[in-house]
Amino acid sequence: MLDKLVHLDQQLFLYLNNLGSPEWDGFWLFMTNKFSSIPLYVALLGFSIWRFRWKKTLLILIGVALMIAATDQLANLFKYGVERLRPCHDEDINAYMRLVKASCGGKFGYFSAHAANSFAVATFFSLLFKDIMKWLPPFLLIWAIIVAYSRIYIGVHYPLDVITGISIGLLMGWIFQSLYLKLTLKLNYA
Repeated sequence: MLDKLVHLDQQLFLYLNNLGSPEWDGFWLFMTNKFSSIPLYVALLGFSIWRFRWKKTLLILIGVALMIAATDQLANLFKYGVERLRPCHDEDINAYMRLVKASCGGKFGYFSAHAANSFAVATFFSLLFKDIMKWLPPFLLIWAIIVAYSRIYIGVHYPLDVITGISIGLLMGWIFQSLYLKLTLKLNYA
């Protein structure tokens, strides 16, 4: 059963990865680069300051930093615990795929920290602003999907790596948003 799932994951990866074309490579490399999201993070910081002022924004910054650190560490725990090769390191398929990135990255790839972090941030801020900025949750969802898919496009993650990362990110975003709300109520910042 597990072998069949891995085989299906490999086949889906090859299909999705080979849909790419050199004309789009630059866009996907930009979207997968963690520094390309800095303008979005600055905007989210600005929205937080505008809406919640400095006390709550400081809690938001601490919460998001802890959330990203927890998500990254969980991804590392899984990568070295599961030891699933990245597609670009997998000799069974690497001759049939497109590696768009200059290098493959670490040896193991289960699960995608990029997908987890982008969905954690999207979930946290979507829940934070859903009542006052109705357009923000759909925007963040589209951004997170693009970042997550970019990992398949450039050739460094299988679809199940990305789907697991998305699931972990949704969960971490919800957990840290819940903790943030409880803390602001406890500190009487409401």
